[in-house]
Amino acid sequence: MQFGAQVGVYRNTWDEISAVAQALEAGRWNSIWFADHYLPPPGRPEEEHLTAHEAFTVASAIAGMTSRLRLGHLVLGNTYRNPALVAKMAATLDQISHGRFTLGIGAAWFKREHAAYGWDFPSMRERQDRFEEACGLIRALFTAQEPVDFSGEYYRLEHAPLAPRSYQEPHIPILVGGTGEKRTLRTLAMFGDVFNLDGWAGGPMTAEYFRHKTDVLDGHCEDVGREPSDIRRTVLMPTLLTDDKAAAGSFIAGRRLGEGTAAGPRNYVIDRIGEIIDAGAQEIMIGGLSTDSVENFQRFDEEVIQVFH
Repeated sequence: MQFGAQVGVYRNTWDEISAVAQALEAGRWNSIWFADHYLPPPGRPEEEHLTAHEAFTVASAIAGMTSRLRLGHLVLGNTYRNPALVAKMAATLDQISHGRFTLGIGAAWFKREHAAYGWDFPSMRERQDRFEEACGLIRALFTAQEPVDFSGEYYRLEHAPLAPRSYQEPHIPILVGGTGEKRTLRTLAMFGDVFNLDGWAGGPMTAEYFRHKTDVLDGHCEDVGREPSDIRRTVLMPTLLTDDKAAAGSFIAGRRLGEGTAAGPRNYVIDRIGEIIDAGAQEIMIGGLSTDSVENFQRFDEEVIQVFH
């Protein structure tokens, strides 16, 4: 069983982020993941002056200071960067990390940061349309052996090569962020390689919910002629180790926890994670551990992860 950590990149310092990465590299963890925001979510005006480190820059620095951990984003916002640029950056980062990068990308949701930085924030439908097209473009660049021509409604390529190519074979895995049943999971079935159930999104983090979403994904795979087993199943689970019932039922990192999230005493957290593993998850990414001390990650490693090894 594999475990990753979503390491916060806002409301903190680079030294805190790098110290946590070094602790993960030295521990039992398998992967490290970063969010992609330009203002600290969920978007409180009084917090906009606080740090929000740029996601690709952080991942590149971490790639250079680690040799074992896989790394990626949960998840990049498609509206922030041209998808051809994303493919180029991803391939470069995959070379830097010697094949340890997973490209995690979603349609984007944070309206306020678009306004702050002057980016268009289209309707949900258009963002989904753009996202589906972007995923198709990125997969074309990742998989083609020759320069790519692409003519979509929003994006175009004219005999565009991807060089350097990805270090991994056959290509960098694409993690499609989001679990919308009509559009997002279909986009995943068509163009993605990794499913991720996001515990921050507010859904009930239960085995039943996980199975429901993966059943929907399997149906889309059948529709588009994809083998469901080709898609890796993962979960981002906000977690808090605490014997304080009030703390377990309230907030992590300023955000209210969804139903069934793994917040509580050690044995409860172990049981909750075990249920999701039994339901078919192949990797659990732990979210919500504060970067103010590496001991938060070391404690989780020693008290929880070692139980599953």
